[in-house]
Amino acid sequence: MLIYNGNKIYFPVVMEGITWETDRRGGSPGKLTFTIMNAKILDFEEGNIVTMKFGKYKVFKGFIFTIKFNSNGTLGITAYDQIRYLKNKNTMKYENKTASEVIKIIAAQFRLNLGTIEDTEWVIPHRIEDDTELIQIIYNALDNSMMRISKIYVLYDDFGELTLKNIESMKLPLLYDNETVEDFDYERSIDKNTYNQIKITYDNEDTGEREVYMTQDSTNINKWGVLQFCDKVNNNVNGRFAAEKALKWFNKKTSVLTAKNALGDIRVRAGSSIKVKFDIPETPIRKLMVVDKVKHTFNNGEHLMDLSLNGDIPLKYFTDTKGIIVDK
Repeated sequence: MLIYNGNKIYFPVVMEGITWETDRRGGSPGKLTFTIMNAKILDFEEGNIVTMKFGKYKVFKGFIFTIKFNSNGTLGITAYDQIRYLKNKNTMKYENKTASEVIKIIAAQFRLNLGTIEDTEWVIPHRIEDDTELIQIIYNALDNSMMRISKIYVLYDDFGELTLKNIESMKLPLLYDNETVEDFDYERSIDKNTYNQIKITYDNEDTGEREVYMTQDSTNINKWGVLQFCDKVNNNVNGRFAAEKALKWFNKKTSVLTAKNALGDIRVRAGSSIKVKFDIPETPIRKLMVVDKVKHTFNNGEHLMDLSLNGDIPLKYFTDTKGIIVDK
């Protein structure tokens, strides 16, 4: 662990209980929390850079946002990576830009460092964002691309560089099961982001009329009842195409696996995908699942993880080296 204040570099005495958290949902920044021994030699403040390495891996590079002065003579530090600065709001109008280009424009305007930004391919004809958080502007562009080209991209900070990667390229050669996790819960539901009827509307400026496109899955409506999703799009979007795409994405059960105190692997971050094999009576799990959220804890020489895993991201079928068939 290093702390930088201008041209000064400090090697603080770090207490046990370091945590590093990443979250794929909601635009949460990477978060590092740790406690150090206070010392007169230390001279740093909010906004200073913190870096953490774990063996050969560069784990975290971010900025101190909170310093807590404890009565026992220690300092509690909370630092966030660059994603934190995407909470700034802005008004933005753009034409004929990909989501990748939108990210680059925002990074230039707000002095953020860029790493690998993969091409999102789809050119968005026109969009206006009014007083919107930068992270939401980016997610809106990524969602627009996803609905068009059926590819999911993950935005994250890679040791001080904003990075965008196709989720398919973030698979890890890891298998977690009953032996490598202390405790877990598995939930299936039609109560969260499940829709079997889609209604898309847009106001046609040429005709002055509101046009409506609907699509549904009658089989699932008979099983689950009507679960309708409504959205309004602009004239540059094909309403029927958007409705059919939305039905394809949301007309299914959701599944979430929460694992506690899993064996730690520093490569696991939000957006990674790992294989899971859990034996549950009547519902054995054999899946490739995406990490929505992970909290790494380093304590007394032990590295453990708490994981929230998503089983509904459409990834390709594959078979692992042990012959376990992994489904979508």
